[in-house]
Amino acid sequence: MVFELKNTDPSSANALRRAMIAEVPTIAIDLVEMENNTTVLNDEFLAHRLGLIPLVSRNAVYWKRPFEWSGDNDIIETAFSLDVMCEQEGVMDVTSNDLVPLDPDAGVVPVNYHSATEKPIVICKMRRGQHLKLVARARKGIGKDHAKFIPVATAIFQYKPQITLSASAMADMTDDEKQAFVHSDPSKTFKFNPITRMIEVENEESYMYDEECIIKARELGRPDLVTIRQIQDHFVFRVEGTGVLEVKSIVRQGIEIVHKKCVDLETLAREAVAIAKGQPLPERAPAAGADMGPGGGHMDQMGGGHDMGPGGHMGMGGGDMGPGGHMGGMYGGPPGQYGGGPGMGMYR
Repeated sequence: MVFELKNTDPSSANALRRAMIAEVPTIAIDLVEMENNTTVLNDEFLAHRLGLIPLVSRNAVYWKRPFEWSGDNDIIETAFSLDVMCEQEGVMDVTSNDLVPLDPDAGVVPVNYHSATEKPIVICKMRRGQHLKLVARARKGIGKDHAKFIPVATAIFQYKPQITLSASAMADMTDDEKQAFVHSDPSKTFKFNPITRMIEVENEESYMYDEECIIKARELGRPDLVTIRQIQDHFVFRVEGTGVLEVKSIVRQGIEIVHKKCVDLETLAREAVAIAKGQPLPERAPAAGADMGPGGGHMDQMGGGHDMGPGGHMGMGGGDMGPGGHMGGMYGGPPGQYGGGPGMGMYR
């Protein structure tokens, strides 16, 4: 997914990036009980490989982590069994398709589980007579706990470029020189229009600040051909998931986490000021989304309302995160380098 974040500063953009990487909860195998292992891989190696298998984590938000208070109806873990014996000649692959959910209703399975189009993940290879039998327990966690809980493969951002081409410089260039300039950029930011015989910006967002086109313009004797500057309050995000969650859900939850941190910081700052002045503590607003389990609960500080599960909502200001959608201003602050301006808008 590619989306844009504007009217804010780099610290806010980086806070969102870090929240998506390290604080969006997912589910992964956390405990392995080995019953029999005669493969060439030792128990610890296999347990590590099992932990890195991405598991579908759509319901992770409703689960409790092992150290959290939980009731009788709360889900803390689910389990998989694996029992494979190689009875054929040659090499046999043990894959994520061999994991059998002991609680199918939990909705937690490996990514691409028994997919007709995608290959499963290889756990190990076995020869004739080798046996692997185990029980693997999956639990909720975040990237801060262990890298296996990170829901994204890539989460990066860059300043949005503002590219200006000089028509007067192009007027003195041959068509071959123009095409040489276009092909010098590996990001394919520019194109040559054979009708107008001019260079045009085709995809501004794809420019990666490698300066190859600027170097080429100098080589052609046209240093003023292109001017590129970074828009300091406008960012282009590129987020790629591992398959455990939809990317738009990762972005949405990341924004919710950053927003909650801001609200908590503001509340604690007011309480600290009140304590310093010897004044009574201000009343805290009821925690939005106190009940996040199925059947109730809202997290609607940000307005809108996107359904995050049965009976629950995590409002995000309304709008789709996909192409053509819009997410309105999230929060703002006093203008300036760190203030955030009138509001942090997100759109694509």
